[in-house]
Amino acid sequence: MEHAKPLPSYLVQRYMGWKATTFAENKVWYQRLAAEGQRPRAMVISCCDSRVHVTSIFGADQGEFFIHRNIANLVPPYKPDGDIHGTSAAVEYAVTALHITNMVVLGHSGCGGVRGCHDMCSGIAPELEEKTSFIGRWMDILRPGFERVAHIEDEAERTRALEHQSVLVSLENLMTFPFVREAVEEGRMSLHGLWTDIGEGGLEYYNPKTGLFSPV
Repeated sequence: MEHAKPLPSYLVQRYMGWKATTFAENKVWYQRLAAEGQRPRAMVISCCDSRVHVTSIFGADQGEFFIHRNIANLVPPYKPDGDIHGTSAAVEYAVTALHITNMVVLGHSGCGGVRGCHDMCSGIAPELEEKTSFIGRWMDILRPGFERVAHIEDEAERTRALEHQSVLVSLENLMTFPFVREAVEEGRMSLHGLWTDIGEGGLEYYNPKTGLFSPV
C-alpha cells in the first residue's frame, strides 16, 4: 500500500511520552489485560465527535468499557442481509461474546451528524439526499426521530430534541436485535440513554417514567 505514510512527529512524541509514563507505571496491569483478555461490564455507543471523550467522562481505565463510535451514536434496526454492518457486529460481540451487563447510548450537544439529519429532513441539504452520500444514508436511521420533533417551532429547541432522539431511536433499534431483547427481558443486561452537554460538562439520562432527559 504505497499511499500509507509514517506517523507524524507529534503523534510519535505523544506515544513515546505515554509509553514512558502511563504505560511504564501500569505495566503489570497492561500485561494482565493482554494475558487474561477483556472483561468490560458496559458497552458505550457514542458519536465519533472528537470532543466526546467517553473514558474521561466516567474516569474509566483500559479494559472497563467496550466502546463503539459512529456518526451521531446511531444503532440501525436489526437487519441481517448481505450488507456490511459494523455497528451491528459490535453490538452482537458485546452481548453474545463479552456478556456485558450495561449497554449505554451516549448522545451530545452540537452533534454535526444530527444537524445534518435535521437539514436533510428539512429540505435544505439536498447533497445528503443523494444515494451516493454515506452520511445521508446513515442519517436515514434518524428520520423517525425527526418526524417526532418536526412540530417544534424553535430551531435550536428542535435540534436539541433531535439530539435526544438520536439516543432514543438507537435504544428502540437495539431492542429489535433478538439477542439484545432476550438479555434485557431476562434481566442479564440493562439499556441506558445518556446525553452530555460538551460546553457545560452536564450529563442527562433518559427517564422512562417521565419520557424526559433529566440531570444525573
